[in-house]
Amino acid sequence: MKFIDADATREALAFGPLLDALRSLFVTGCEVPLRHTHVIPESGTRDTMTVLIMPAWQPGGYLGIKTVNIAPANAQRGVPGLHSTYLLYDATTGAPLAQMDGNEITSRRTAAASALAASYLARDDASHLALLGAGRVGALVPLAYRAVRPITRVSVWDRDAQASGRLVDRLRAHGLDAVVCHTAKSAVEGADIVTCATLATEPVVQGDWLVPGVHLDLIGSFTPQMREADDLCFAGASLYVDTDEALAKSGELLGPMSRGVFTASDVRGTLADLCRAGRGCRNGEGERTVFKAVGTALEDLAAATLVWQATQHA
Repeated sequence: MKFIDADATREALAFGPLLDALRSLFVTGCEVPLRHTHVIPESGTRDTMTVLIMPAWQPGGYLGIKTVNIAPANAQRGVPGLHSTYLLYDATTGAPLAQMDGNEITSRRTAAASALAASYLARDDASHLALLGAGRVGALVPLAYRAVRPITRVSVWDRDAQASGRLVDRLRAHGLDAVVCHTAKSAVEGADIVTCATLATEPVVQGDWLVPGVHLDLIGSFTPQMREADDLCFAGASLYVDTDEALAKSGELLGPMSRGVFTASDVRGTLADLCRAGRGCRNGEGERTVFKAVGTALEDLAAATLVWQATQHA
């Protein structure tokens, strides 16, 4: 079995090819059973760690299994809140092929999936991105979005102002006009696209901050206890999800549905629907679109397959 480290995994996942790989697999599909979710309490504290086990496979192709550990309390410990590993197998023989850096796969495919959705949902001229959350995933979002929209300005807010500053410096090195914002509201105001990539359990973005025609991208809430947007963000918006699993997993959607803000039947479609349609789905310049993702093992398999193929002759 081959070991593919973080540097090699990252190098194989440039956003252009990764977006193409995701789009292709969303069109053709693969087998994705429901993820296993386990919550592990930390002894003597109120803190918990969530463990996700996410398999996916294509018959006659590859089988992949990702294990993810999410520990929100790590922010206070000064270490990343998410750690993961990825194992790739031959789906016919079961033979193990490679162990890859799951953190790179997770963060890059997550940012790429949001950009893929935006390629269908955001206005063609969207150039100002507001980013709430400057962590591992959030830091990649502007570069992923730049592959599909003419992003020139990025307004960054994070509860950790130092993290915002470090990210702004990196984005400026990539030629972006990036600024640190001291409140989430000031970051969001006037933005064409708003991305939330946090581990928040209470809203960090308010609907009355959003301008007409905005595209709202919600990455962080992947359990029923998590939430990044208030109810007003969804009122009157055109809502899309990465997969139908989002309706059962995300507090972002479960809460507003329980309060009658929208119903499951109001969801316009999934990321697979968008990719198979192969065209933009906006209804006028003033339409607000919302994309809610909880992540899917299909994306991991697409990314891992790309890594495996790119490193075969390395």
